Amino acid sequence: MKNPEGAHAIAVGLDQAIDVLVEGHVGYFAAGMNEQATVTITGNAGQGVAENMMSGRVHVKGSASQSAGATAHGGLLIIDGDATARCGISMKGADIVVGGSVGHMSAFMAQAGRLVICGDAGDGLGDSIYEARLYVKGQVSSLGADCIEKEMRPEHLTELAELLALAGRPEQPGEFRRYGSARQLYNFHIDNVDAY
Repeated sequence: MKNPEGAHAIAVGLDQAIDVLVEGHVGYFAAGMNEQATVTITGNAGQGVAENMMSGRVHVKGSASQSAGATAHGGLLIIDGDATARCGISMKGADIVVGGSVGHMSAFMAQAGRLVICGDAGDGLGDSIYEARLYVKGQVSSLGADCIEKEMRPEHLTELAELLALAGRPEQPGEFRRYGSARQLYNFHIDNVDAY
């Protein structure tokens, strides 16, 4: 597809192993609900690119607006540039690799999957996170509720190396820090009853 002129809902709901090349910028929800297809966007993407993706691969060669990869269950989303607020919000098993920085509240309530950030992260990273794993090369403005820095063990270096290779990134795993859930929000504590 040539010159989409920022049209919304391009390449949505694909469910076959086909290749789609979109030459230009796209609007909201491009490649949403993708299953099996490989979608490459040579420009920038609006809100919700690859939202609710199940499998396949979506590659944005520019930057992405907010909520990139929201609720995605599987597959790989690559964003060569930056992603704004709420990248990977409520992700449920997808992998997201961002070549630049992400905005505030990225990986909010992320349940499963991996988010790799080769730049910086805005405020509230990983707020109310469950079991998703976050890797950040740059600076983190602040961590959200229950998100903490964690040890980078050999298995994490291995999986990060694989993700960087899949995304064609030159960064080295040892340059990143890992973040995840402190698991303090999983259960009700009677000591906190006055907060409710």
